[in-house]
Amino acid sequence: MPYTRVFDLIVEHTREVIPELEEHPFAPSDSLRDLGANSIDRAEIIMMTLESLSVSIPLVELADAKNISELADLIHDKSAS
Repeated sequence: MPYTRVFDLIVEHTREVIPELEEHPFAPSDSLRDLGANSIDRAEIIMMTLESLSVSIPLVELADAKNISELADLIHDKSAS
């Protein structure tokens, strides 16, 4: 699956979890934390994304992502292997 699909899913699920961001123009450099997602929100967004992709990756392996782009890269890379 292409990286853009992973990125788009993260954005889609972020908008579901934090409806105030519905009109936000997401950029790869956006941080979920800076956008107002608390730790529970972030875990939910990641779990929803992994579930949509039918991928199982331990959350601890995704913890170092600093922004949406890095998160999408990690999910993309780990789901390809």
